[in-house]
Amino acid sequence: MSQSKQQQQQQKVVQYLNEAEATEQALIRVLQSQIAMTPRGAYRNALETHLRETRDHARRVAQRLQELGQGSNPLMAVVGTVESVIGQALALGKTPFDLLRGTGGEEKVLKNAKDACATEALEIATYTSLEALARAVGDDETAELAASIRGDEEKMLDRVMRELPKLTRAVVGADVDGNGSYDITTTGAADAVRGAGAASKNAARKTSAAAKRSARQARKVPGVAQAEGEVKGAVASEDDLAIARYDSLTADEITSRLTDLSQIDLAKVDAYERKHENRTTVLSRISTLRGDEPWPGYDEQSAADIQSALSDADEDRARQVRAYERSHKNRAGVLNAAERELSNA
Repeated sequence: MSQSKQQQQQQKVVQYLNEAEATEQALIRVLQSQIAMTPRGAYRNALETHLRETRDHARRVAQRLQELGQGSNPLMAVVGTVESVIGQALALGKTPFDLLRGTGGEEKVLKNAKDACATEALEIATYTSLEALARAVGDDETAELAASIRGDEEKMLDRVMRELPKLTRAVVGADVDGNGSYDITTTGAADAVRGAGAASKNAARKTSAAAKRSARQARKVPGVAQAEGEVKGAVASEDDLAIARYDSLTADEITSRLTDLSQIDLAKVDAYERKHENRTTVLSRISTLRGDEPWPGYDEQSAADIQSALSDADEDRARQVRAYERSHKNRAGVLNAAERELSNA
């Protein structure tokens, strides 16, 4: 086979992988917004489990792109940028409507579930095509990756389909029989605010300014800070980034500074990098660092505020803080406080 044909084959595989990654990144934001308005129960558990799976899917696809050398070919980089921008723009544009649609809470959840079915079908089609393409050109590793992820998407589609009759009966109960069951105080957003409430109270012991800052952060729905960062990064200049002299730094210099950034700043750098250099090493490192904070507003709190909040934290929360802190700022005081809580649990 000629070298030119091999390059064409790899270029097509990279194109399909970029499409898959953009779809996964968009789905992360959609799932976050749906979880925020879904009450506790079996369906929200399924959404939260699939959010974790989706983050892992995005990481695995990004890793495969890196292995194939995406970014070394200017055309591949352009394709990747276009696919990512389209996918993320769709998700960011859709998220506010997920929170508003329908006549009542029950119908909002049902409509989002029907959208989830359509999204899962699109993902299944995406990975079916990717697997077929990869096998046709002899890329067995990409084919196996696509088949594995497609299996997760098929399970999620089946799970959501089984929930639809129950969600529909809830709509009938609320809108026809006048017996509503939707309780906004049990939604993902409400739980996140409640979870951060203790941190806000503890921060108040330090200064009223810290308490107000924590309270403002606690009111944020999980995922909104990251979405805000993506939007700002898409139109940002170099001076708007949290890393000084960004454009003059090498990829290695940038990745060494990423651990100190908040989730919103990581999202901003991600969008800026995709729009400009689109370096796989930088984007992959950002992908490993992005994720939910232990509680909304965590990144904006001082080490003292977090140590104070940990005094009332349970074992699971202390473990979340320890894992997140180790991957990001790695502050000794915070890690020691988390370890103390775990040893006393």
